[in-house]
Amino acid sequence: MKIAVVTNDGNYVSQHFGRSRYFKIYTVEEGQVKETEMRERGTGHFARQPQTGFHEPHQDSRGRHGFGAEAQGRHAMMAEEIGDCDVLIAGGMGAGAYESFKSAGLNVILTDYDSIEEAVTAYLEGKIKNLYEERTD
Repeated sequence: MKIAVVTNDGNYVSQHFGRSRYFKIYTVEEGQVKETEMRERGTGHFARQPQTGFHEPHQDSRGRHGFGAEAQGRHAMMAEEIGDCDVLIAGGMGAGAYESFKSAGLNVILTDYDSIEEAVTAYLEGKIKNLYEERTD
């Protein structure tokens, strides 16, 4: 299993997925962390997208932010960067991104843990709470 955590420094969970710089990836075997790696966000197709200054609306026809065609396309490209991962942990992200990553097959968890190590340990011990699900219940 692989766990991706969004971060700006490799130590703390980023509170804003869209502004984070890296994914810290944990490879877990038999409940134990075997390897970690840092991946810069935007090194895949997303980084090569032209920046024209013109953007399609980020909203869908019902006015939901992050659900428009352009936003969904960006989310899909971001999901490709961690396509080998099973879990994505972040401090926060919009509903459009959350639903896109869920649709890509990731177990998405929004947490209030600051420390990446504590968040990953809590996940592995089954003690982490998904704040997004608590917010929408």
